[in-house]
Amino acid sequence: MAIKINEPARKTPVIHETEVLVVGSGPGGLAAALGAARAGASVTLLERFGCFGGNITAVGVEGFAWYRHEKTVDSEGVGIEFEERAKSMGAAVKEPQSDSHAIDGEAFKWVADTLVEEAGITPMLHRMFVAPIMEGDTIKGVIVESKAGREAILAQRVVDATGDADVAHRAGALTIKQAKEDMIGASVMFSMSGVNKSRFIEHVKADPQTYRDWAYGQWTVETTGKEDEMFSPFLRKPFERAREAGLIPKHLDTIAGTWGALYDSGDLTYLNLVHLLGYDGTDPDDLTRGEMEGRKQAMLAIEALKRYTPGCEGAKLRNFGMTLGIRDTRKIDAHYNMTETDVRDQGRFEDSIGIFPEFIDGYGILILPTTGRYFQVPYRTLLPKGVRNLICAGRITGGDRVSHAATRNMMCCTVTGQGAGVAAAIAAQQDLEFEALDIEQLQVALRKQDVRLH
Repeated sequence: MAIKINEPARKTPVIHETEVLVVGSGPGGLAAALGAARAGASVTLLERFGCFGGNITAVGVEGFAWYRHEKTVDSEGVGIEFEERAKSMGAAVKEPQSDSHAIDGEAFKWVADTLVEEAGITPMLHRMFVAPIMEGDTIKGVIVESKAGREAILAQRVVDATGDADVAHRAGALTIKQAKEDMIGASVMFSMSGVNKSRFIEHVKADPQTYRDWAYGQWTVETTGKEDEMFSPFLRKPFERAREAGLIPKHLDTIAGTWGALYDSGDLTYLNLVHLLGYDGTDPDDLTRGEMEGRKQAMLAIEALKRYTPGCEGAKLRNFGMTLGIRDTRKIDAHYNMTETDVRDQGRFEDSIGIFPEFIDGYGILILPTTGRYFQVPYRTLLPKGVRNLICAGRITGGDRVSHAATRNMMCCTVTGQGAGVAAAIAAQQDLEFEALDIEQLQVALRKQDVRLH
């Protein structure tokens, strides 16, 4: 039995009050804050790291819409704005496998700052959520910890965009988490510099890889068939050669994956080559293990690329992501949990807050939206059970495994984020329960922010 200590009672100073508090600033949280602010609410955006952007900036996942092709019917709203602003501010480059631009994760820190400042959002970096402030089953704000110590922030409505349902879980909402051996793997993202672009591209063209090549070793990939002949920026062969040569241990057969953007400067970014299975992103011991093991595997991958991939001979590590990339932990048990049928068969909902193309990536499934198919995202999937004045955004929204493989993707996180933020603004302004919100009014407000609902 673990030893426990009693902490002394304390009085925590209230440092700030706001109408809408967004906890977490990844694609879902940043979209929520912008949506709420543009709907007229006073908004505070809370982030534990030193930059906004989450997966884009802190993790380094720069392929924001790598699923997009000629016939894709894509989401609209603030997610598209992220991409367009990045392009206009010199923070994006053409993505190699799709009709989209990869977002420069480092430069997007500045883009996100600009968006937050323009919207009049109160920024709070370097403060970590540690506990909800509750009155019965109603959330009234949060407790944070920082270099300034322990502080309280009060809010009329709270958006949980933590990625792990931290607020919902600690506030007493019903949440669901699979066994860690069943979760989608975590990744350490990294980038390289010193790549000879022309030699690398010549090699890629001489030996083109497809999405069918994703299936190897212990990996199986279900597609619709149309993906099997499509080009993928996939790397596997240099790591196979490295294992044969003893450079990479034989058991590390999960080192493989995609390269991202390749700049004229020789920077090869958002290398998604390290896949860590059996790690729980809500367990700090697993996170510690994952960070260290992931960096070790990334350095092995770099050495293999230098030896066996033309153009990489003189390359070196440019940077790791600031933190581990987590795809799958807690999800809320929502008023409506999305299903595999919803995302595979173009689900339609009267309470739609946005659309997302038929893009499924996870649990051994890869379906790309090349035929114009899409599903709608219902408002009810944002609403947790058991806690009042709380709404959720991002990859924690309610759904089963296969629906999560769709809704976890960054552009869909902006859809749920913008919907949650606008809903929070209306709920705060009209003193309404989230369940009592007028759906038509919410949809009108979302259309004003250029969201496609149907």
